[in-house]
Amino acid sequence: MRIIYAAILLLLLAAAAVFCVQNLGSVTIRYLGWQAVIPLPLLVVLMYLLGMISGWGLLSFLRRTIRVATEAKK
Repeated sequence: MRIIYAAILLLLLAAAAVFCVQNLGSVTIRYLGWQAVIPLPLLVVLMYLLGMISGWGLLSFLRRTIRVATEAKK
């Protein structure tokens, strides 16, 4: 099973590398009057990291809420 997970990880990394190599163009980001020009692969990585951080925060909030609610019933 470990080999299958490693193979899937390698395929995902290869797909990400191909995306980065084929999309080297820059994009303009505008937000509340701010403007930045950054490469598309960097934008994708930043959005992925932002999603990971917000997902971890949401899961920890839900775990804490469930734990407090179940302890309050006892």
